[in-house]
Amino acid sequence: MAECPVHILRHRGAVSRSDREQRNGHAARVFWLTGLSGSGKSTIAHAVEKALFDAGTQAVVFDGDNVRHGLCNNLGFSPEDRQENIRRISEVCKLFVEGGTICLCAFIAPLESDREIIRTVLGEDYREIFVHCPVEVCEARDVKGYYQRARAGIIKNYTGVSAPYDVPQDPDLTVDTAAESLEESVAKVLGYILGQVGLPEGAPASVMTTGLGTGAGYESPGYESLSLKS
Repeated sequence: MAECPVHILRHRGAVSRSDREQRNGHAARVFWLTGLSGSGKSTIAHAVEKALFDAGTQAVVFDGDNVRHGLCNNLGFSPEDRQENIRRISEVCKLFVEGGTICLCAFIAPLESDREIIRTVLGEDYREIFVHCPVEVCEARDVKGYYQRARAGIIKNYTGVSAPYDVPQDPDLTVDTAAESLEESVAKVLGYILGQVGLPEGAPASVMTTGLGTGAGYESPGYESLSLKS
């Protein structure tokens, strides 16, 4: 990992992180959802984001596919490129947390060494959520045929097929999307996050009892409509 040149110094503004958290009415943390493609990471993250938004918090989802269209569009899927992808998004999340925002990250982060990079960058702000789902269930949700192409050797280095996934040994929270409904998994993640960051004053009490956002235009996608995220 490259180091910043010694002549470049950090500039501190007049508004601190604690100022922003006090105004927002909640703390800022990074909640990283790790798991196989098709396990439900992005589906859960976006549902939780909607519930947090409805509760009046500052929250944002960083999605594995989306960052590869811009910030990381020059990276491939080699182990080195994957680690750089993780490092970049970790640094972006660090900036957002300093700005008082709750970050929900939906990235496979397949290796323990990848997650160690995240811990190094984010320190005590990092919370690890393992979205557990057996590979055969993820394959059954494979609406785009990625697993099928990986099995045929068309897609190389595909996590869970031709590339390893290190199961987290001590995650802060585990959800099992093969055994739980989407609503149950979202409720568990939402409850955990609220326990970590708190709620703004005046937030609707219903946010603690609902697993999904209920604002106008929101529809639960269900696991059957999962797309695959890198």
